[in-house]
Amino acid sequence: MPTYEYRCRKCQHEFEVFQAMTAGVLKKCPQCGELSLKRLIGPGAAVLFKGSGFYTTDYRSKSYQKQAKAETDKQDSKSEKSKTKQTDSAGKKKEPAAGDSNREKKTG
Repeated sequence: MPTYEYRCRKCQHEFEVFQAMTAGVLKKCPQCGELSLKRLIGPGAAVLFKGSGFYTTDYRSKSYQKQAKAETDKQDSKSEKSKTKQTDSAGKKKEPAAGDSNREKKTG
């Protein structure tokens, strides 16, 4: 059951009421007794979805899942290859050669 906010147009009294969604809108102000209540539009409560089955990706087809896995595996293998190129056989990083263009040039 949601909580609704009300404001009286006459006395400006504001309050919240815990009501069923099927309940009618209140009209009588509990403070001044006038029939001038207005139900306000509130921000609403945040809804939290936890667990599997709540996201669009959870319902993807098997073929889509296989293709996505293949693409991730392909990217992983590319990153592994680039890491092995930067290390020698002992697993140490290679130092750039003296004339290597990757070195920073000092400007004066």
